Parts: sequence; structure tokens; C-alpha cells
Amino acid sequence: MAGGGFKEGLPSEAELMRAHGVARTTVRRALETLEKEGLIHSAPGVGWSVSDGAERRTLLQRITDLIITRGLWVGDSLPSESRLCEELGGARTALRTVLSTLEGQGILQAIHGKGRFIRALPPQPTDT
Repeated sequence: MAGGGFKEGLPSEAELMRAHGVARTTVRRALETLEKEGLIHSAPGVGWSVSDGAERRTLLQRITDLIITRGLWVGDSLPSESRLCEELGGARTALRTVLSTLEGQGILQAIHGKGRFIRALPPQPTDT
């Protein structure tokens, strides 16, 4: 990817499976990992493409930064999943994975039918 050999997008899952001799699940996990790291993105009808490099922070870091920069406080609601996808440029499945991680860390709380709320503030990054 670093060499720029994928101008038209990444090969299909089937092509990646054949080229590397692995199962589709393995290919999907690898693609999801690359997406979480912001290296690739998916678009409906287009497939996977290499990200332009403008955003190298992970989706987790971008959501944490959003909480901090907007001045959200304990008890405040997080924007909806669709709004977060629009603002952060991530796929909904990747976003849900990150939100679940934040719930597991005790930073967010999901209330069925109402949304997700800040339960604790994320740790502030330290400049070392």
C-alpha cells in the first residue's frame, strides 16, 4: 500500500483469498483491522480503497478527541451512529466495534432506544 500500487482500489476478497491462500474470514479480519487503523476505507459499490492518508488517527482516537473537543461531560449524549459515521468517515460496523470498546472501558453507556451517553471522561493524551 505504501508504494501506491492500488490506485484503483484493493483486489476483491476472493482475489485476496486466492493470492494468499487464506479463508475469507481471515481476509475480512485483516481488512477490518486496516480500516480501524485508518489505512483503508470501504464504499458501497466501489469496494475497498486505500485512504488518502489525511487521517491517520484510529477511529477510537477520533471519537475520544470528539468527546474532548466538544466539551462533552458525564451524562451528555453522544451523537447518533449515522452522524458519527458522517463526521468521522468510518464504516458503521467499525464504529460499532469502537463504541463497544468504549462501553467495555466504562467510558460510554448504551441505553436501548435512547442512545449512548458519556459515563466517564476518556483519559487525556499526555505530551511526553
